[in-house]
Amino acid sequence: MKISVAILISGDGSNMVELVKSMDNEHPAFPSVVISNQKNAKGLLKAHDLGVPTKILDTKYLKNIGLDFETELIKTLQEYNVKVICLAGFMKILSKKIVDKFKDRILNIHPSLLPKYRGLNTHARVLASNDTVAGCSVHLVTPKLDEGPVLAQTKVKIKKNETVKSLAAKVLAAEHILYPKVLFNFSNQIKKSIKADDRK
Repeated sequence: MKISVAILISGDGSNMVELVKSMDNEHPAFPSVVISNQKNAKGLLKAHDLGVPTKILDTKYLKNIGLDFETELIKTLQEYNVKVICLAGFMKILSKKIVDKFKDRILNIHPSLLPKYRGLNTHARVLASNDTVAGCSVHLVTPKLDEGPVLAQTKVKIKKNETVKSLAAKVLAAEHILYPKVLFNFSNQIKKSIKADDRK
């Protein structure tokens, strides 16, 4: 039996598309829902075109009607029986409450070779430091920003005439390969742990 994966996005959703496409018949998981905290996120249409259910949890709208984002997110994740959460360009920091509830089940991809360059504007910071190598990292999410255990990384070389735009494109291409690979292996591990718990 396949395990349920939720993918959280805030924008274009290019990593989300690669994750969804990777979850084929041989994969231990399936994309149960794509959730966005932005109602106009372009990735929502892409998810719909791929046949994946979507859910909008727009933070401003929820606040206006007296609902709490985190409470609604947990409800949605439980509704879809989610076992693994993938953050894919999700531009909102998850609270300790959510991270603890899904401890060691939340993945994120970050456009740098962690622990270097946590946070935003990574490519500009890499170039400003005159690094010769950049890359991306998939890590487990903890309450502290970009500080969870790193599961895998991919390096890309920086050319002499590299720009923020060209480096961002190279790193994104690396992300599209790395993230699906990590999700496959991680989903297998989670599936095995669930089976082991069921035997107890």
